[in-house]
Amino acid sequence: MVKIENAHGEVIHHAALNYYGTRLATCSSDKTVKIFEVSESGVTPLETLTGHAGPVWYADWCHPSLGETLLATCGYDGRVMIWKEQNGRMVALDTLAVHSASVNCVKWAPHEYGMYLLCGSAEGKISVLGLKDGQVISTKIIEAHRFGVNCISWAAPTNTTSTTKEDEEHVRRFVSGGNDNLVKIWTYNKEKEEYELEDTLEGHTDAVTAVDWSPTTLLQSYLASVSKDKTCLVWTRNNDDKAGKWSKAVVNATGFEKPLGSVSWSLSGNLLAVSGDDRKVTIWKESSEGKWEQVEK
Repeated sequence: MVKIENAHGEVIHHAALNYYGTRLATCSSDKTVKIFEVSESGVTPLETLTGHAGPVWYADWCHPSLGETLLATCGYDGRVMIWKEQNGRMVALDTLAVHSASVNCVKWAPHEYGMYLLCGSAEGKISVLGLKDGQVISTKIIEAHRFGVNCISWAAPTNTTSTTKEDEEHVRRFVSGGNDNLVKIWTYNKEKEEYELEDTLEGHTDAVTAVDWSPTTLLQSYLASVSKDKTCLVWTRNNDDKAGKWSKAVVNATGFEKPLGSVSWSLSGNLLAVSGDDRKVTIWKESSEGKWEQVEK
């Protein structure tokens, strides 16, 4: 295990690795983003990015197949900043003031969708930014969650409108969670050129703090949500039944002891990591009976 000591002067809110696992970006209440090189020999600090006027909540790297090394960050100042690597250094490419309140989360779309950036705000709105060459060319604003959006996650690209690889076009979908205790699923309607609410999932009794859509593209779609109500729910639906309802299963039937703040699927989609205010990470796996069991205790 490698530890990074004294990386920031204040609390670190999020850390993100790039696709290759060679660059780490960390966000802090000290208003900075720090970039580290990750190698077999350890972690080396490279540079400090400044530009936000308040705590920085979240960072996300764009997929390298889109041709550029881009990093998106967001913070309490309501700004979304796009950074680009030039001559080995990250430079501010654009500062976007799309929202009027704290931007709590940002997420680049899977590269199959194209260069789209999802942003969730404390004002209850979600923006979907279409970019080209790092510049915003389109913006879609969605009235999403009363009392604020806390988390967002893109769906794995499973649906296409064509059977030929050359002409395939993936249907963009994502999930969001907010302070209204709800999980919502959104789908892009190409004809109307807008994102429509596909489904609202009810099950939490307090703010939804994190959501994650499983990367698996098998028979079922899986997404997970965690909440301040100390529960983790896994929602599933058969991929052949687009009009069907989502079913839910409770992870850890005996209950977690503290409010939960993070949930993440493994790349294979069969393991689920959950963490909360107790600073512990637990790993869960679905049994053959459909129950979620802890891998290690």
